[in-house]
Amino acid sequence: MLIPWSRLRTVLSSHLHLYTRPYSKISPETASNIRTLNNKITHLIRNSKLDEARMLFNSSKQRNTVTWNSMLGGYVRRRDITKARQLFDEMPERDTVSWNTMISGYVGCGCIEEGKVLFEVMRCRDIVSWNTVISGYAKNGRMDDALRLFDQASVKNVVTWNAMVTGFLQNGELGKAVWFFKKMPERDAASVSALVSGLIRNGELDKAGKILLEVSCENDDRLDMVHAYNTLIAGYGQRGRVEDARRLFDQIPYQQDQNRSVRFKRNVVSWNSMIMCYVKTKDILSARILFDEMMERDTCSWNTMISGYIDVSDMEEASKLFREMPNPDVYSWNSMISGYAQMGKVEKAHEFFEKMPERNRVSWNSMIAACEKNKRYKTAVELFIKMQLDGEKPDRHTLSSLLSTCAEIVDIKLGIQIHQQVIKIVVPDVPLNNSLITMYARCGSITEARAIFKEMESRKDVISWNAMIGGYASHGYANKALELFGVMKELSIKPTYITFISVLSACANTGLADEGRMHFKSMVNDYGIEPRVEHYATLVDIVGRSGQLDEAMDVIKGMLIEPDKAVWGALLGACKVHNNIKLARVAAEALIRLEPESSTAYVLLHNMYVDIGQWDDATEIRMLMEKRNIRKAAGYSLVDSSSR
Repeated sequence: MLIPWSRLRTVLSSHLHLYTRPYSKISPETASNIRTLNNKITHLIRNSKLDEARMLFNSSKQRNTVTWNSMLGGYVRRRDITKARQLFDEMPERDTVSWNTMISGYVGCGCIEEGKVLFEVMRCRDIVSWNTVISGYAKNGRMDDALRLFDQASVKNVVTWNAMVTGFLQNGELGKAVWFFKKMPERDAASVSALVSGLIRNGELDKAGKILLEVSCENDDRLDMVHAYNTLIAGYGQRGRVEDARRLFDQIPYQQDQNRSVRFKRNVVSWNSMIMCYVKTKDILSARILFDEMMERDTCSWNTMISGYIDVSDMEEASKLFREMPNPDVYSWNSMISGYAQMGKVEKAHEFFEKMPERNRVSWNSMIAACEKNKRYKTAVELFIKMQLDGEKPDRHTLSSLLSTCAEIVDIKLGIQIHQQVIKIVVPDVPLNNSLITMYARCGSITEARAIFKEMESRKDVISWNAMIGGYASHGYANKALELFGVMKELSIKPTYITFISVLSACANTGLADEGRMHFKSMVNDYGIEPRVEHYATLVDIVGRSGQLDEAMDVIKGMLIEPDKAVWGALLGACKVHNNIKLARVAAEALIRLEPESSTAYVLLHNMYVDIGQWDDATEIRMLMEKRNIRKAAGYSLVDSSSR
């Protein structure tokens, strides 16, 4: 447990006599042994073996201040501030490093006041001491305290000034940050980079560019400002300002001028940043020209260019570059898998997946998601099993893809198993809960879907509501679907086009023609949602089932998009129910044009003619089917009217 900062002064005063007590003089042999010990402890700490380092520390009788400081630094880096403080209090002798390490530990853990107390009782403060506390206040947004200490500091260096500039930028005080920057007695590359990146984060790209130009002129290229230039190039690229990025890129010296001392020039990051700018705007030609001009490329250069071709769906060129790439890393392989998957070429994606020298979780997730999106559900499940056998743990992305797979194949048993994995592995977020609701709803387990929906409470998004409303609508709970939609509107949650597909479907299933019309109009007029073919098909079904066939036909005529087979199929089905042979023929002919090889429209129209005794027309349909070599689908009964 941490010692309360109010008690630290008392504790420290009792240890101050230890601060100056020197070690007795030691022999060269002992000094050598201690150096060996310190090296071993340092090695263990660097390899994250802090407990082993402590065991070695405890077993050693010969130690010096460096030994203690090494252990202290290990605990501070691991943020185990309690053990660090215990060790600090036990130290037989402390030097400035000991105090600075302990202060930085408190500051790093956000315990700025505890660090400040140590700072105040510290006898020999150095510049690191001042910078640590000033930075601590600045990082925690306490700029008034930081400024007070800054003014009190007996000595300052460029790090002190940088801390103040960075602090003001983090707190959005851009004017003060720029003022401090301009007042700096000396600057380093970090000073310029910090100001430029801070201004970019605050959306002040033009101001960042102006300051960068001013500093370049003032310093006559004495500072290595390539990192600042690269940062601004990337900033321009993120906002689509490619021309500004290219102008800045061209300002960076390309090679050392023989007659002038230039401390910086374009590096590989400069080239990569500019290529990325072009890739983001899908200007793949300009990106490739720059890529081909590069004298030196790293893995990022190749991956950026490959990703660029994938983004414009040019997998042929992406594959060619991939083959030319000296040492493709796992990101390169994953990009190719995702690229082929996006184009629906699952076999090609799987081919790359199988050839991978090493895979990570992203590799498995990409392949499983590819199979799920391209309806290779069995393969997705098989890959999930192999992933676990391979020792790779699934994450929320893996589980989301598997839940979608379970929903599509309506496998409630597998879905329950995946749900159990969700509980064990992750804390479900909103998207994962939505996947669970969808899975249970699709599988008919409405009670389980509703339970998860309720557990989400205020964390629901519109997808959560859509999943639950859709579940009700598709499983015969139309009234509950409409009731939930009413609650959704009361809570001012804006519905989407998917919401209205489920709402209109619920109206169709319960024969609520007037309510269906009302919701359709509300979708267009109140929410500005442009009707899609699914909405039109359901509206035609709603009014058609109610016997308003002419109105259904008017809906089709008024469509802003081309009606598809679902729209004409809804009209044909309604015509069959209400024996309207005239409109049935119109709907059937439209369906035949859309699906010339399907027997559905022929059979329905044929049977309607038979039902009303128009045998000649029925025979005409039958002969037309034979002429066009249309085979009736299984499940339909075709009556031979020629025998009558």
